[in-house]
Amino acid sequence: MSSSTPSPGAGRAGLWFFVLLVAVVGLALWSLNVGASRMSLLNVFTDPDDRISRLLFVSRLPRTLALILAGAGLAVAGLILQMMARNRLVEPSTVGTMEAAALGMLLLAWIAPGASLALRFLVVGMCSLGGTLLFLSMLRRIALRSALIVPLVGLVLAGIIAAASTLLAQQLDLSQSLRAWNSGDFSAVLRGRYELLWVAAGLTLAAVLAADRFTVIGMGEDFATNVGVDYRLMMLLGLVLTSLISASVVVVAGVIPFVGLVAPNLVRLICGDHLRRAIPLVALTGAALVLLADLLGRLLIHPFEIPSSNLLAIGGSLVFLVILIRGRRQWA
Repeated sequence: MSSSTPSPGAGRAGLWFFVLLVAVVGLALWSLNVGASRMSLLNVFTDPDDRISRLLFVSRLPRTLALILAGAGLAVAGLILQMMARNRLVEPSTVGTMEAAALGMLLLAWIAPGASLALRFLVVGMCSLGGTLLFLSMLRRIALRSALIVPLVGLVLAGIIAAASTLLAQQLDLSQSLRAWNSGDFSAVLRGRYELLWVAAGLTLAAVLAADRFTVIGMGEDFATNVGVDYRLMMLLGLVLTSLISASVVVVAGVIPFVGLVAPNLVRLICGDHLRRAIPLVALTGAALVLLADLLGRLLIHPFEIPSSNLLAIGGSLVFLVILIRGRRQWA
């Protein structure tokens, strides 16, 4: 006998969706009111002034939108990559995707320093795609696929790419630029410099629409083939989505670590591996994490800033270690 009563899991996911949405909206409003210049969002309505309007619409609002779009995109990219690798311990900044994107930025600074935004996105996207493809190709050639071997392979590959980038940057006298790209933050985001992240938003929406199929490929090639899903096509789609989302974030803000690692694992504690139910929660969790890290970076040593990537690296590592230790029996 069928029933239209929602499952307990769906009800819990709906509640958490509302909580996270409120958190993101609250953090976004807080973000609009924080900065080196004194300004309250209420001033826009109570005391209209050209300076306040310019500050809001040229700096504060673009930065806040960039934080939300980057956080949501990276979180969903991490979730897709985990389904593709069939491992919960990987994300774009630990498998070579972000490092390859930073290498693409370095190559552009050497060959075409005045490249347009579209060309930068194209080149960095191709490098990011190459790094992710190399990681997945290496996995296919490894017989032992334990929970810890997969992220270890990613970390080794990421280290090799990062070392090559450092060596090349030293030869080209671009070490300072490379360090800036690897220390991602949103302090330089202004109107006209963040719009590329709307591409990431579109790609994130595409991932939501294909959630059921990504769930299927996460169960293996044989299972996907048996239920009529084109495994290779979906792997290619996941590869493109993950790489281009990562590339758009690196072009705009630099390397932002651990969002795609922590957000999906936190959401799994709420609603398990139901991907269609999890993706909206993952996107909101990623947005909240990046918003919170950026706010802390602006407030801790105000009026100066700490790059949000530094705080995400510290906080993300601690949160993930807690998740790993508490759920260690699930990783085998």
